[in-house]
Amino acid sequence: MKKPILVTLAAIGLIAAAIGFIQFQPSSSPQASPQSRSQDEGSAPFHPLMVEAIQKRPYTAGPITTEREVSAFTGYRSQVVSYRSDGFKVYALMNTPTDPAPTSGWPVLILSHGYIQPQAYQTLGGDYQYWIEGLTRAGFVVIKPDYRGHGQSEGTAEGGHWSPVYTYDVLNLTESLKRHPGVDARNIGLIGHSMGGNVVLRAVVASKDIKASAILAGVVASAPDLYNTWRGRNWSPPPGAPTTRQKIVDALGEPKANPDFWHKISAINYVKAATGPVQIHHGTNDDTVPKAYSDSLQTALQQAGRRSEYFVYDGGDHQFSSTSDLALQRMIALFNAELKSGS
Repeated sequence: MKKPILVTLAAIGLIAAAIGFIQFQPSSSPQASPQSRSQDEGSAPFHPLMVEAIQKRPYTAGPITTEREVSAFTGYRSQVVSYRSDGFKVYALMNTPTDPAPTSGWPVLILSHGYIQPQAYQTLGGDYQYWIEGLTRAGFVVIKPDYRGHGQSEGTAEGGHWSPVYTYDVLNLTESLKRHPGVDARNIGLIGHSMGGNVVLRAVVASKDIKASAILAGVVASAPDLYNTWRGRNWSPPPGAPTTRQKIVDALGEPKANPDFWHKISAINYVKAATGPVQIHHGTNDDTVPKAYSDSLQTALQQAGRRSEYFVYDGGDHQFSSTSDLALQRMIALFNAELKSGS
């Protein structure tokens, strides 16, 4: 069975982080994002990146449409599908077991991928295929959304760290899956790798529908920590093209100047809202995302009294290239326990 070749920031270089800070354009969405407005005097201004804004924003269910059949494999079939997210057509890879579905439908896993250059992204790229195949064979529908602006998907790729739009894409997909035939809407889980870990953490604290999640080498630290330590900090954009992060700083100040706002855009500060267990994975030789980010998430979950598992892979890298089997087995064990309980 082919092991995954996960495209990462290390493989692409520093430009990955740079593009992750693409211009923030929440107003470009056909469905209006929450507008900046003053809350109670003395509080942080309301901003779409704030966790409260993501929690309160409406998400819309729509049809999941089969665009084409990819192939039928032993134990599962693979399709390219599409759905609507804030009016944009977003593509996804969807694998479904071929065995007879349970009476309640298949439990479903949404896999949020890490950074891949949006222009080069392909729905059928081989990234994560090993995990997708293994999870499907274990009895889950697995769907990997491209995110807006990736490959053929409509919209603008705004980056996963300083814009909430990829989380919007996951939460709109979650609503759509509730109406999709053959899916058990009561049993939805999330998986996020690298940048996708950030996307998943926001979704976990925003939605009550997520029964369990797995975050692998996730960019999950607080916003001030990301601002001060993430590898894109010293990157200089081309003239006239300020980064998403810099636009936030220009409007609202750096973390030291406006700690209330930066606290409120940090999903790690809201993990008490998580409704299911969070499983964390990180390798000690990850040269892309600091292991300290996962350490901080585990600490936050413990302090909030939330269930969690933290697996550290001695010598493991960002791609889990030597530990993918073990990571897969642990994910299957989590989702079997939490999504197949019949509740």
